[in-house]
Amino acid sequence: MSDTQVVVVTGASGGIGRAVARAFGARRARVALLARGERGLAAAAADVERGGGTALAIPTDVADFGAVDAAAERAEKELGPIDVWVNVAFTSVFAPFEDIGPDEFRRVTEVSYLGYVHGTMAALNRMKPRDRGTVVQVGSALAYRGIPLQSAYCGAKHAIQGFNESLRCELLHEGSHVRTTMVQMPAVNTPQFSWVLSRLPDHAQPVPPIYQPEVAARAVLYATDHPRRREYWVGGSTAGTLIANAVAPGILDRYLAKTGFKAQQTGSPKPADQPANLWAPADRDTDFGAHGEFDAKSTPRSLQLWASRHHGLLAAGGSALAATALAVWRRARS
Repeated sequence: MSDTQVVVVTGASGGIGRAVARAFGARRARVALLARGERGLAAAAADVERGGGTALAIPTDVADFGAVDAAAERAEKELGPIDVWVNVAFTSVFAPFEDIGPDEFRRVTEVSYLGYVHGTMAALNRMKPRDRGTVVQVGSALAYRGIPLQSAYCGAKHAIQGFNESLRCELLHEGSHVRTTMVQMPAVNTPQFSWVLSRLPDHAQPVPPIYQPEVAARAVLYATDHPRRREYWVGGSTAGTLIANAVAPGILDRYLAKTGFKAQQTGSPKPADQPANLWAPADRDTDFGAHGEFDAKSTPRSLQLWASRHHGLLAAGGSALAATALAVWRRARS
């Protein structure tokens, strides 16, 4: 094998996972694509190949550790030693907590939280003996700040946050060269709002501002290249939400109680035939792609992400400006 990067992406058939797979394909990486929907997986593989990469589509339910571990084994056998593992796969239920059944809550947890645990286990079982590799956990502002109508999803994201912090401490204690980092995402225009099980009266939507999946993918690739940082925040809304939650969580509780229900619905009735991917993939026979239905409301860039990636440069520039201002002030006084 050459030194071309070998990458595994879970949830690769749609949304952020699909955009991440495309981005690695454009780097000519060897990309193993894990998801349940065969039509979506086939289309994602074609995207990777079109970009110049090598694709291996492996239908996998990440809630099943045996299936995830077998997928990792196949990826190494056919593509080479895994350099990067990106956990993205999730499912959810849009509904008040009292309208979610215990089996549904369990399923969301098994996919959206334990799926990350399973992927990380499979990756570390192979990376740690080699003492190299990177695991990227695709998180959310909701890993810190719960919102109404998404209790199962928020619970899973909070769990990933705690699990990843614990793991990172252990790797640091061991002096391991395997890295893990987490990328906290804002609202993203993905197909989830058309295929997640919803008991809302109106069509679900991401809470504006909304970012395109390519913004998320750029953040994931940057985190892959710079995994020493413990986490990355993507989008001004993510930064603002996390800061507000740290400073005044009680006020945010009341604000979301007033606005969170309406903000997550378009005002138009949900389609009667809308699929639900909780128990079976929505993209088994249909390719939904990376983008959802909100292109007109979404932005393809994030100034905050640029600033986050160039914080060293900005700090140096700020220091230089401060030094210049001080010098001018001193000359003026003299």
